[in-house]
Amino acid sequence: MRSALARLAALLLAFGGVQACEAAILAAGDLRPALSLDGPWHYSVDPYRDGQAGFHGEEPGRSSRRYADVDVEAAMKANPTALYEYDMDQSPVAQLPQSWLTHAPEMRYYQGLVWYERKFDAHPKPGMRQFLRFGAVNYRATVWLNGKQVGTHEGGFTPFAIEVTDTLRPGENRIVVAADSQASETSIPPSVTDWENYGGITRSVRLIEVPATFVDDAWVRLTADGRIAVDAKLDGAGAAGRPISLRIPELHLTLSGKTDADGRWSGSIAAPHGLRRWSPETPKLYDVTVASAGDTLGDTIGFRTITTRGTRILLNGKPIYLRGISVHEEEIGPNPTRAITPEAAHQLLSVVKDELHGNFVRLAHYPHSEVMTREADRLGLLVWSEIPIYWRVAFDNPDVLEKARHMLTEEIMRDRNRAAIIIWSIANETPVSDARNHFLFTLADDVHRIDPSRLLSAALLNGRGTVDGHAEMMLNDPLVAKVDVVAINTYNGWYTDDKLADVPNITWRVPTDKPLVFSEFGADAKAGFRDPRTIRKESEDYQTAYLQATLKMADKVPELTGMSPWVLKDFRSPRRQHPVFEQGWNRKGLISETGEHKQAFAVLADYYAKKAAETPR
Repeated sequence: MRSALARLAALLLAFGGVQACEAAILAAGDLRPALSLDGPWHYSVDPYRDGQAGFHGEEPGRSSRRYADVDVEAAMKANPTALYEYDMDQSPVAQLPQSWLTHAPEMRYYQGLVWYERKFDAHPKPGMRQFLRFGAVNYRATVWLNGKQVGTHEGGFTPFAIEVTDTLRPGENRIVVAADSQASETSIPPSVTDWENYGGITRSVRLIEVPATFVDDAWVRLTADGRIAVDAKLDGAGAAGRPISLRIPELHLTLSGKTDADGRWSGSIAAPHGLRRWSPETPKLYDVTVASAGDTLGDTIGFRTITTRGTRILLNGKPIYLRGISVHEEEIGPNPTRAITPEAAHQLLSVVKDELHGNFVRLAHYPHSEVMTREADRLGLLVWSEIPIYWRVAFDNPDVLEKARHMLTEEIMRDRNRAAIIIWSIANETPVSDARNHFLFTLADDVHRIDPSRLLSAALLNGRGTVDGHAEMMLNDPLVAKVDVVAINTYNGWYTDDKLADVPNITWRVPTDKPLVFSEFGADAKAGFRDPRTIRKESEDYQTAYLQATLKMADKVPELTGMSPWVLKDFRSPRRQHPVFEQGWNRKGLISETGEHKQAFAVLADYYAKKAAETPR
């Protein structure tokens, strides 16, 4: 029987289409020694895509080839008749990673194609291999090195690695990236969302050097029966039949073996009695290495189990209530640019852990930076991670399904060593149809096949009826049969005409013996706007009363085993254009964009403090 890692890699290769991921996985690529290419890059806006094609659709002419390895100024001086309508070396400069929306005021609402360029010195060692590793480029990326196209990638939130061993040269090199943020009917997510589309190179770029045969991937975890298991893969001509070992020095644990003909190795060993299991209360991480062929892959990993029993979620075999909040990938500040540094991640997540008394975050609506998931590991916050299958996805398009499967696989491959992640989510608020059901059933089967060690969910919509004079919410979604945790977004009293006094009496009919989570509920409030006389919408008073009423409703739902209200922080959303209250921001945050606590924050913090003192059933 093939290992989970082998099945996962086969699934990736079956998709094709994304050159970068066929080359290497480069697990824990953010921790490997590397040359950082973060910092100053030149950028050039290209709204008519002149650098991609001429005006008749032909190859771009010499005057427009922003990707060419040419010193434009020197070429024009050498030949006075030469025409160039670009010069990347003299274009404006931005500090990456960050979205181009904050490069300059005129870029604030730009969506389309932007070219990035920088030069860097490299000193490749003979016999070694070199990879460019991008944390994320939103949404499509095409990469040139020294005038040669070396790779492409589609998907704005997952990493990709491109081998450049034969293209990198000693000394100065020129890298050019065409970043295209334009959404369409076949992009994931599609063009209509409720968050800002931060185009550009939004996560770190690194040049990584590895031996000719190297440890490309390793998945290390604690199994349900109390064993430490590893699936590893070597990449390179010498991958077959190689000695390979797993070491966890603090536990005095060593497990050795030999790779098979495909360069793969799987093994397990009884967990030592001294193993401290990872949990929100004790987020213990261990230094772990997998070594072979003169290469060592290092990571910091926590060991825990996550399962369900009836309507309960069990962490390390014990029931846990998820005291959560939803979070967008947007740093605190008046002008965010989706530059999630370790400091920015800590600032966001420590509010949840230390001030809100939370133990859980829903990282919506796409894979967040690995900086965030690693910080969740360190702080001890359980994580729901999802891909942006959101609203108007083209469920009837097989190419879109292929993109979604690829995106999901990349997400799992990047983060399956993160103890914090307990739930993979495959969708948010998608209306039921035959095409949608086939699409999501396929993704659900992929998750269960690739990573059976975690739970599967999706944020669902619900129906509504009237019973004995009060509203009753009903769930009738065939996806319930596929998920491990049932999750529902509910906004009674905000997007409905319910009076807040009636919300606590709303009942729920969820016909399943599975855990139930309220994945969203919330109300907008502009920080500082108070109107206690009328308690009108958009005021802090209404947000507070709404939250109090909804929590009373939640307390009457016996299946409920957690929640992630919407949302921690006010975040940018161009669809929100009320000139007084919104001004381009979704204001459902419990804190403002600059971190100011709203009145409702204390309501949820007090509620969670009481929940933390209770012993779950």
